[in-house]
Amino acid sequence: MEGVEIMGFRFRRSIKILPGLKVNLGKTGFTSVSVGGHGLTTNYGKKGTRTTVGLPGTGLSYSTYSPKKKAISNQQNQPSPPGTVQTAKPTWVRIAIFIAVVGAFIAYLTH
Repeated sequence: MEGVEIMGFRFRRSIKILPGLKVNLGKTGFTSVSVGGHGLTTNYGKKGTRTTVGLPGTGLSYSTYSPKKKAISNQQNQPSPPGTVQTAKPTWVRIAIFIAVVGAFIAYLTH
């Protein structure tokens, strides 16, 4: 049966190497490495990096994704025109704000 594809079938396996270090496997083999544990985990995969911060036991978390950068062509490597501003995404600032807001919310609920 040439050309037949089973849609929806997924396979995922996570193998703990050391405390706080896991290797993740999928249908195509090695897919990513996870570092961290409950509360803060960073996952390094073929397509990019995902960092997740959460409050264990609450179900609340905040996740950011940074796709892997592709090779830049010479045309894109030109300096920006004068007057343009390039800003970096302050990922860790967002995570810190998330933790502060959720912490304040939990403190409010417990008093």
